[in-house]
Amino acid sequence: MRSAVAFLTAALLLTSGCASLTSGQAGEPDYASLADENLRLGTEALENKDFLRAQKYFDYVRTKFPYQEAAREAELKLADLEFAREAFQEARDAYQNFIKLHPTHPKVDYAAYRSALTHVEDYPSEFFALPPSEEKDQGEIKAALVAMEEFQRQYPQSEYAPEAKAHANDARKRLAEHELYVAAFYKRRERWKAVAQRLESMLRRYPGTEYEEQALFDLHTAYVRLNDPKKAEETLRQVLKRLPGTPAAERAQRLLGP
Repeated sequence: MRSAVAFLTAALLLTSGCASLTSGQAGEPDYASLADENLRLGTEALENKDFLRAQKYFDYVRTKFPYQEAAREAELKLADLEFAREAFQEARDAYQNFIKLHPTHPKVDYAAYRSALTHVEDYPSEFFALPPSEEKDQGEIKAALVAMEEFQRQYPQSEYAPEAKAHANDARKRLAEHELYVAAFYKRRERWKAVAQRLESMLRRYPGTEYEEQALFDLHTAYVRLNDPKKAEETLRQVLKRLPGTPAAERAQRLLGP
C-alpha cells in the first residue's frame, strides 16, 4: 500500500512539474514568426492571468517589430497587463506614456479612459470589516472625478464617454456623501459654523446629487442656529431654485411663508 501511495505521489509531482514547464511560468515562450500571432498568444496568456508569459510576448512584439502597428498594440497590452495585475499606478503611467507617444492613434481614447479608470479601481475598500469608505481618504475619488470630467471634455464622441459620465456622477455622489458625513460629525458637536462651511462647499463643488435636499435643509438649520436669518432664507430660496416642483420645494415655501 505504501509503495503504491509513494508511486502515485511521485507521478503527481512529475505531472505537476511538467505542467508548470508547459504553462510558460519559466523560460522563454516559443515565439511565433508573425507579430500578430505573438499578440494573440500574449492576449491569450493575459486572459488566463499568466502575466509573466503575456509580458514576454508583448515585449517581444514591441522590440522585434517596432515599426509595425502590432508594436503599438503591444504597448497598450502591457498597460492592460499592469491593470489586470492591479498595479494601478504602473498602468496609469503606461497609458499616459502611450498617449504622449501616440497622440493621434485610433485607440488614444481607450488609453485615456483606462488611465482614468485606474483611479476608480483604486477606491477605498468597501469590505464590511473596514470603516465606511466615506471615513477614508478621498484622494482617489477626487482624482477619478477630475480624470473622468477631463476625458469627457477631450473625447466627447468616444464610445467610452457614457461610462466616463457614469463614473464621474458616481464620484461626485461619493464625495458629496463624504461632505455630509463630515458635516454630521460637526452637527453632533453643535459646531454650526463648520457645518455650514462643509455644506456650502458640498453644494458648490458637487451639485445635482441625491444628497442635495438633505444638505440644503441641514444648511438652513445651521444658519438658524447661527442666528443668521438672511442666509437661512437664502438657503430656502436655493431649494426652490434647485428642486422646483418637488416636495422639498413645497416644504421650503412653507418655511418661507406667504
